[in-house]
Amino acid sequence: MQIAKEIAAPPAEKVVYTARTHTTGGRENGTSRSSDGHLEVKLAVPGSTRVGTNPEQLFAAGWSACFASAIGVVARTMKIAMPADPVIDAEVDLVLTGREYTIRARLDVSLPGLSREVAEALLEAADQTCPYSKATRGNIDVAINLV
Repeated sequence: MQIAKEIAAPPAEKVVYTARTHTTGGRENGTSRSSDGHLEVKLAVPGSTRVGTNPEQLFAAGWSACFASAIGVVARTMKIAMPADPVIDAEVDLVLTGREYTIRARLDVSLPGLSREVAEALLEAADQTCPYSKATRGNIDVAINLV
């Protein structure tokens, strides 16, 4: 006897936005430019005296901005009145272990005016919501700190 099981269809996927960049030269002497012209940066090796940024700085800026937005989304969902915009200090380490490079990251988040309990609940929910947090989960060492 065979019993038919109802299989739920996966939710429809909708691409909300696609970022497009063109990079030449890499981190030593390169440039990156977005297809819409809003971003154009010179690239430099971390710690160099050359004018330019590096991928770790770009990642820190992108993740902290996304995480701040995720905090706002979950605050609205949880019906928590946010004080001013959250402040996030992001650090992304480029780590050399033996001959292999990895990265690790810290987000230090300040949510003035909220109780520690409420702020921690927001950070936990934001970490589950933020696409950058989802992408890094289990892949790199991450610390998200309420400061």
